[in-house]
Amino acid sequence: MSRPLCMKRLLLAAMLLVAVLLPLVALAAVRDDYATQWPLILSRDDAGAYRVVLDEHVYRQLQTPDLRDFEVINADGVAMPAAVFAPEQPLAKPARRVPLPWFALPAAAADGAAAGWRLISEADADGRLRRVEVRTDDATALPLPRTALLLDLSRVREPIVALELQWKPVDALDLGYRVEVSDDLQHWRTLQTQGRLVDLRRDERRLLQRRIELTGLRHRPARYLRLTPDRNGQPIEVTALNAELADATVQAAPQWLALQPLRTSSAGTFEYDSGGRFPVQQVDIAMPGNHAAEWRLESRDAMDADWRPRLGPWVTYNIDDAGRGRRSGARTLGGSVRDRYWRLRASSDVAAGEPVLRLGYRPDVVVLLAQGPTPYRLVAGSARARRAESPLPQLVTALREQNGPAWRPAPAYLGTPQVLAGEAALQPSRDWKTWLLWGVLGLGALVVAGLAASLLRAPRTTQD
Repeated sequence: MSRPLCMKRLLLAAMLLVAVLLPLVALAAVRDDYATQWPLILSRDDAGAYRVVLDEHVYRQLQTPDLRDFEVINADGVAMPAAVFAPEQPLAKPARRVPLPWFALPAAAADGAAAGWRLISEADADGRLRRVEVRTDDATALPLPRTALLLDLSRVREPIVALELQWKPVDALDLGYRVEVSDDLQHWRTLQTQGRLVDLRRDERRLLQRRIELTGLRHRPARYLRLTPDRNGQPIEVTALNAELADATVQAAPQWLALQPLRTSSAGTFEYDSGGRFPVQQVDIAMPGNHAAEWRLESRDAMDADWRPRLGPWVTYNIDDAGRGRRSGARTLGGSVRDRYWRLRASSDVAAGEPVLRLGYRPDVVVLLAQGPTPYRLVAGSARARRAESPLPQLVTALREQNGPAWRPAPAYLGTPQVLAGEAALQPSRDWKTWLLWGVLGLGALVVAGLAASLLRAPRTTQD
């Protein structure tokens, strides 16, 4: 065998070894370095970037004040560019429109009956439709136009206020629609709304109505939606369908944690543990019965750190006046505080009982750039792993310049949490399995290098 051919084979073997072991090393590091993972449910499969709103369970796993102990990884265990945005930042706000998958169905009769038709569907565990097939034994029904639409809303969690449709050009269109919703494709509920699509022309003027307003989905979302036309003789071929979400400019109400005191260090002094890295912006105090007290609020990042003043003195009160409760309102801090430990100090003895400290926060938003195969996962909670800096803000800015200032990352949602290393990931020592895998990888590289060196030292043979 010639020396160049041997070198090529050795190089190929080295590349194969690295290709096999590196994903194993990456996956092992993820399993060993992080406490918990959350599968991400994507609102669409083809978006270049996604936004994920963190929840209470994620905050309770995070260990660092700068939220660096989380990553978003793809199916190969490779970390993707991700960054944390405050909810009031433009990129953190939800998109106004989200594309919806839809399936054409045979138009039903005016009373909603679709005699002879059988709907056969396949859906994922989360309800996402993979396939929809309509069959019938009635040969006379086959030529009927498929002008009814089945919409898959299973991957949209925000309130939907309207639908926006686009269709191929028509001579004239004036078609009413009945709107129904369902969670199982078997039982349907009619919404108190009547949609209408209009596309009419006269001379140089055009009357166009693409939007169907929805009533009843703001507070009671559904997985599926069905649009049925009021007559079957009007042909229409839909080319795109978007869900219009609730106004993103309206600031969401804060979420609240209610903390019971862990200890009373002295008379009128109470200490609390929030259990996570919540971006606290508001505070309130709840106490039973009538009371009035003056307080000072402090916090610290660790049990051995010094207390830092956050608020006060300020007075809280609760007065029950003939059944009409009057109480003091919540107070706003100077900014977001991610300290875990909190302390209340009263100016005098508190006779009404132990105060419940209420912390208000608005969740952060993680924006990620999609890379590699799905499914994607968010992993969090580590005493040793830290997310690397990424140029994601610059990349997303470039995407906004290309797609316009109204562009937003597509929504993605946290799935059911799954334990990885658990409490072991919160300990500073590194697990021996990770080092073993890296050792195997290094050993393989040394073996390949040794074979190459032996081949180079061997005398070259000549052929007659």
